Amino acid sequence: MSIEKMISEHPQVGDNYNATLGLAVKHAMYCSAICNSCADACLAEAMDMDQCIRTCLDCSDVCAATSSLAMRRTGSNRELIRAQLAVCIKACEICEAECAKHDHAHCRRCAQMCRECADDCRRALEDLDREVHEAA
Repeated sequence: MSIEKMISEHPQVGDNYNATLGLAVKHAMYCSAICNSCADACLAEAMDMDQCIRTCLDCSDVCAATSSLAMRRTGSNRELIRAQLAVCIKACEICEAECAKHDHAHCRRCAQMCRECADDCRRALEDLDREVHEAA
């Protein structure tokens, strides 16, 4: 199943499918799952991983909220989507920085996913900003 197809098949989307936002939604969903898994793996580590667990869980929740908000196509709430993308970028940057401190495979994978998600959210935010300026 493709999230991009699901969004593009929405009756109010039609030819107005935003591919960068669709990719950000997909990667936010993945990032939420990866961060949640990393937090769980951190619980099994012998060392104190409290801060990493906290940042992973926070990032997971923010990414899940971001994907939910950005996936909705009925009506419009562009301002909130833009704000949520910005929060997602920040959460991913914080989580990436924390996971980068640890030499665990799960932390390296999580840091990479956070970096990719933040980059996708930045591109989606730039496209949304561009659409606003073009419509004005």
